Amino acid sequence: MSGSLLDSYEVWFLTGSQGLYGEETLAQVADQSKVVADRLDTADEVPVRVVWKPVLTDADAIRRICLEANADDRCLGVITWMHTFSPAKMWIPGLEALTRPLLHLHTQAGVDLPWSEIDMDFMNLNQAAHGDREFGYVQTRLGLARKTVAGHVSDPVLRDRIGTWTRAAAGAAELRSLRLVRFGDSMRDVAVTDGDRVEATRVFGMSVQTYGVNDLVAVVDQVPDTDVDKLVAEYAEVYAVVPELLPDGDRHEALRYGARVEIGLRSFLEAAGAQAFTTNFEDLGGLRQLPGLAVQRMMADGYGFGAEGDWKTAAMLRAVKVVATGLPGGTSFMEDYTYHLRPGRERILGAHMLEVCPSITGSRPSLEIHPLGIGGREDPVRLRFTADPGPGVVLGICDLGERFRLVSNDVEVVDPDEPMPRLPVATATWVPEPSLATSAECWLMAGGPHHTVLSTAVGVEALDDLAEIVGTELVHIGDTTSPRTFLHELRWNNAYHRLARGF
Repeated sequence: MSGSLLDSYEVWFLTGSQGLYGEETLAQVADQSKVVADRLDTADEVPVRVVWKPVLTDADAIRRICLEANADDRCLGVITWMHTFSPAKMWIPGLEALTRPLLHLHTQAGVDLPWSEIDMDFMNLNQAAHGDREFGYVQTRLGLARKTVAGHVSDPVLRDRIGTWTRAAAGAAELRSLRLVRFGDSMRDVAVTDGDRVEATRVFGMSVQTYGVNDLVAVVDQVPDTDVDKLVAEYAEVYAVVPELLPDGDRHEALRYGARVEIGLRSFLEAAGAQAFTTNFEDLGGLRQLPGLAVQRMMADGYGFGAEGDWKTAAMLRAVKVVATGLPGGTSFMEDYTYHLRPGRERILGAHMLEVCPSITGSRPSLEIHPLGIGGREDPVRLRFTADPGPGVVLGICDLGERFRLVSNDVEVVDPDEPMPRLPVATATWVPEPSLATSAECWLMAGGPHHTVLSTAVGVEALDDLAEIVGTELVHIGDTTSPRTFLHELRWNNAYHRLARGF
């Protein structure tokens, strides 16, 4: 994936065997494992490099390769395959030392058994059917979090599942290195957007730093007019700019200020090494507008964002955007805003004051200016559009005090029932699974937030993998969910996570 966020990453392919079989058999193991690794490395479904490592036959070599994986920033995780019978006690020191994500691939070299030609040499060589069971037992005995995928590498479903896991591992790696800037604090007296930033660093690895809004204003005010001219010309090429914002329009200066904010914001975040940020309409300092257009365009370029100081959602948005790199569809900051409750036609209308990412539409957004009615500043410029129909998922994160919880819901993004000419913001309309009532009841029981990440690019398996890798609870609302079973799942999860963390 040339030019991709994932270009610098790789996963290591580790093959288990033992010295009992002799050099000739081990050479065959190496050759066949190279073929499997190469098949994954060249697969379109797997977006990162798959790097084959020499066959492992003793505990010291296993421990050393696991420590090397931990120390290599390029290594997202390891894929393991027990080609023959690899006594699993020799894997224990390495597995206990491994801090990178682990995928256990249960496969074999060939698709078909050569029935009439099978002899004991063939049986000794092709032992994954019970070699991987030995390995699976030790992983369970050690209580290791891992993903297990079974099947043949020729199966595109298997390759897609492995590719999804590598994407999730990239999202987890992004969280480990993420630097997030908060401009000002959170919206006053709001609970769910707040949280424990020390615990977030411990669990996810991210660094959340607060800056005064006027630190940003100082950068915005120094943006050269020539840079503003270039960006305004770009807007005219990319968007349908309303006449009043064009150079001869009476609101053109508002567009120029919006461009100035975008340039200054990008410059500030680049200098801070940040990939995610928050703003808050209650704390705008010397900014003349609440950033709208700038935020929308920066989300489209991959930045994470959370409104009203919501740093947790900003971090999740950045992680999911990394997971979704190169996939069709889009990923945006979102908020469940209001409902259509006609029986049989229930819908959720999602929007926000300004900040919805244009990656969720294939149409040409309109660049407009309207009063905001909140924040006490000049009318802000923003992109206006409607999200494209298609399957998607909504993800929220909340801080339960003792742990973080992710909540997700399968949805179908649909066209609105009617045009909304008087609503001056970007919107998405969706039908949640299994119904609006069940979805809302379960979301509320889980303590899910009102700010979310909406993605039409990734599905629940990627989010499941991400949650498993970072060791965070994920509860999912789908087509088979009922409030009763969901409530029981929440109770079981409470017990599990308390026991897993210890007393």
